Amino acid sequence: MNITSNEIRQKYLEFFMSKKHAIIPSASVVPENDPTVLFNTAWMQPLVPYLLWQPHPLWTRLADYQKCIRTNDIEDVWDNTHLTFFEMLWNWSLWDYFKKESIAWSFEFLTSKDWLNIDPRKIAVTVFAWDENAPRDEESAEIWRSLWVTNISYLDKKDNWWGPAWLTWPCGPDSEIFYWVWKDEFPTEWSTVWSDEKNWMEIWNNVFMEYVKDEEGNFNKAAMQNVDTWMWLERITRTLVWAPSVYETDVFLDIIAEISKVLWVPYNDETQNEIRIIADHSRTAVMMISDWVVPSNVDQWYILRRLLRRAIRSWYKLGFSWQFMSKIALVVIKKFENIHESVKNNSDKIIQEIETEEKQFLSTLEKWLKEFDKLVKGFEIAFERTWTKVEVISWDKAFKLYDTFGFPIETTQELAIEKGLKVDKNWF
Repeated sequence: MNITSNEIRQKYLEFFMSKKHAIIPSASVVPENDPTVLFNTAWMQPLVPYLLWQPHPLWTRLADYQKCIRTNDIEDVWDNTHLTFFEMLWNWSLWDYFKKESIAWSFEFLTSKDWLNIDPRKIAVTVFAWDENAPRDEESAEIWRSLWVTNISYLDKKDNWWGPAWLTWPCGPDSEIFYWVWKDEFPTEWSTVWSDEKNWMEIWNNVFMEYVKDEEGNFNKAAMQNVDTWMWLERITRTLVWAPSVYETDVFLDIIAEISKVLWVPYNDETQNEIRIIADHSRTAVMMISDWVVPSNVDQWYILRRLLRRAIRSWYKLGFSWQFMSKIALVVIKKFENIHESVKNNSDKIIQEIETEEKQFLSTLEKWLKEFDKLVKGFEIAFERTWTKVEVISWDKAFKLYDTFGFPIETTQELAIEKGLKVDKNWF
């Protein structure tokens, strides 16, 4: 299918507007209602008051695309699917419609010729099996069957149950939608998510908050039920255009082209990992700074600093040592300035913060790398003299690298792994 991420985003909003949903703006990447996380990792966090049955000022049906940041899988960013910044396409029902409408509309948006036009034969779904707290979700399964979807897997709580996010909170079963990953063939009768997971990609999740967990650990039926559904924009874009990775879609192609141009090197198997890290981290840095996160040594600000310095090190590993990231940031800004107002309004600040951080880090990077190599060489000399092999960099040596040269402990760990070493992070 010849479709762009912008077209998917727009179609999504138009579809749910036709279902009488109010379109709400994306919240900041920094949460207002959830002190347990540094960034909004999902739309659930900005809507916390309304999940607890406070009326929303706009409507009981809501839709949007939300800016999200997750860095727990940062070491996997170079692969085909992992990103630190992504957009979630969301729709909500706050004590309005429930399973029947939610599932039917998801299926309609995906398969209708007026919308995404996915072949329903390449769709499989999962529903909650059962446990001691809640019965098998036959209601969702029957709704899917009524839509002629029979490729249904019943999975347990770790796969098909959401929440509660806190000790006592709404929670409930979910029904996930998967898409067959092969362009020129169809799944066989035996190929289900349960039996053949590697050939199916999750593209959408419908969460049905029909229970509330109380302080005694009981799961009680909620007096007012909510629906929370989400779909990763980058993932559905990759799926619809049959791209080998999210980096081979319009989400990243112009960013990668600019990196390759500035580098004077092609994007290929040898350079792919480092270029992907630069592309992803540049995107995330732009979105963070647009919401007034600036490089520093604590909380959200430390995560931004780590991402920028990790991107700069990837640049350095490719053989370059001059400032470059503002050129990449300009491409990202151009992509998002008409989508997220905060990017357009803070474009000058974004460039300024990135250039300042890059200049500061490049001035110490080479010294840090020499210091690290000196440390490793010392281990090798000690081994030659005593035959006692050092495998762990002590916390005080790691802290000196951090305190003197400003190198994040996580980056020290990454470089240590390349040398076959570990870092005593607990003491650090």
